[in-house]
Order: sequence, then structure tokens, then C-alpha cells
Amino acid sequence: MVERGSGVAVWRQIGELLADDIRNKLYAPGERLPPEPELAAKFSVNRHTIRRAMGELEQSGLVRIEQGRGTFVQEHAIDYAIGKRTRFSENLLSQGMLGYIDVLGCQSVRAADIARHLGLARTAPLLRVQSIGKAENRCIDVSEHYLDEKRFPDFADNLRRLRSISRAFSHYGVADYTRKWSRITAALPAPEVARLMGQPKTRPILQVEALNVDRDGAPLQYSVTRFVGDLVQLVVSEDAA
Repeated sequence: MVERGSGVAVWRQIGELLADDIRNKLYAPGERLPPEPELAAKFSVNRHTIRRAMGELEQSGLVRIEQGRGTFVQEHAIDYAIGKRTRFSENLLSQGMLGYIDVLGCQSVRAADIARHLGLARTAPLLRVQSIGKAENRCIDVSEHYLDEKRFPDFADNLRRLRSISRAFSHYGVADYTRKWSRITAALPAPEVARLMGQPKTRPILQVEALNVDRDGAPLQYSVTRFVGDLVQLVVSEDAA
């Protein structure tokens, strides 16, 4: 199945064979590939060679490696709509997926630039809430949300309980809100973000900086959301700000 002495590294040949199997649908999107020992026995190589082949497949975006779980065929990109009413759970539900938010942490901070976006004094206390967005238990984004700490006390606790930004805002009487503007860029993830996403630090992500406002146009929430680049496709609608 592999040709030694052919001038092409054995690990690269194995990677190409597995890539062909994936493209030919021998493994379905989301399916776990055979474990390293099984593949090592199949190709008569050591596990290090299999690991290097898998690393190449991950770099090419064909698979994702989840620590402690195995290697999975990458699913098709999720269409994530960005417009006047950008909603995490609704975006995923429209594609038949269950989406929810888990809180990673929360701190009281002061940041003059972000306070300006929120229409607050430079030294106003802000609430920074770190979260991870999941679709069917798969991480698709890692976010930081900034809010007026006085207006939204205990927001992280409510988000942790309700697992939805919209429902958490409803707890404070905010029935609806809209997106004022979005800025989309490509970037390399910080090591911790890459770890949470289960991807290499060298693979780009999509970063969306955004400001949401309430019905009266008052700034509500400034956020920076980092999406898994090879799993999420951002779709900017006609009404996008």
C-alpha cells in the first residue's frame, strides 16, 4: 500500500491514501478515523509515522484531532449569518443543530477603548465574560463579551444558567437588540484559543469584532468572537451593519 524507497516519504503516502478515502466518502463527515495502533498495523509503520500523517491531514483541513478522543473527518462548514439580528442559537437551529454557550470565566475590568464603544466613561467598570460557543458539543467559537457592569450585574451567572446571550439579556428586560456594526478579519489564534478549538496555532481563524445596541440605539454589548476557520463560513446578509 506504501512504496518504500519511492522518493516520497512514507508518512506523506499514508496521508494521501487517507485523504483519498475521505474524498471518496469512505469516511463520513464527523466520523472518527481508526485509532493510531490500528492504522500503524495496517500500513506496517510505527505510530509516530501515523501521527505525522494525521498532522498533515489536520493542516490541510480534512480532519480535526481532539485530544483524548481521536481524529475525526472535518464536517462541512456551518453557515453563520451576520446581519442586523445575529443570534447564535437561531443560526445553528436553522441548520438543524443544537447550539449553546458555556461560560469560561468572568472578570471586572477597566478598558478605555472598549468603554468608549459602550458609551461609558473611560474608567467605568466593565464586565468581561469569556465564553465558548458549541454546536452539537463541538466548539465553533471562543468569545469575549464586554458589558456595563452596573447595568448587567451577575450577567455571567445568568448566561451560565441560560446558555444563551438573548435569554440572558431578557433577564434584564432587554427584549430585543440589533447589530450596529461588525468587523471581520483573519488571524492566528492565541495558544489558549487554539487549545479550546482543538486546532493548531498555525491554522487561521475568523475574528469578528462587533457592537450590539438596544431598541433605543444605546450600546449594549461589545464582543470579539473567534470562529474555527475551517468549520464556520460567515455569511453577511444584506441588512448587515
